[in-house]
Amino acid sequence: MTDPAKVRRHAERIRELVASVVRSQIKDPRLGMITITDARITADLREATVFYTVLGDATAQASTAAALESAKGMLRSTVGKALGLRHSPSLTFVLDDVQDQVKQIDDLLAQARHADAEVQRLAAQAKYAGDAQPYRVDDEDDEDDEADEVDDEAADTDTDTSSTDRR
Repeated sequence: MTDPAKVRRHAERIRELVASVVRSQIKDPRLGMITITDARITADLREATVFYTVLGDATAQASTAAALESAKGMLRSTVGKALGLRHSPSLTFVLDDVQDQVKQIDDLLAQARHADAEVQRLAAQAKYAGDAQPYRVDDEDDEDDEADEVDDEAADTDTDTSSTDRR
């Protein structure tokens, strides 16, 4: 088993190396405005996946993918020499669609805000279906009457017990 910290270090180093080589050594005109966002490598250090984003439309993305595929051999040899591993990892380039996901999440959040505002607007205009106070509320007079009845019952029980004590 390979140490996970070692794997992370190699993945980070691969990301840095590929970004450096793409910026300085690849002179392919098909290469667009590219950013290397992440790199992942398998535990056996044989295969590396490099994620990238491209500024532009679908044609710019397709031409950049073609340029990276044609430069894959040079990138692999550079990475292999710099890492000093027994086997150079094979490189796979994957278009990272972070911007598309961010846009989708922003659209969903905007829809949720709009729906919340609509619910609040409807709630402000809402009226009760029945009485404003659906629960029975006793008047203060009723409470006083009940308190008098409880006092009377307590007095009756006191007199009953006192009469039984005398017998």
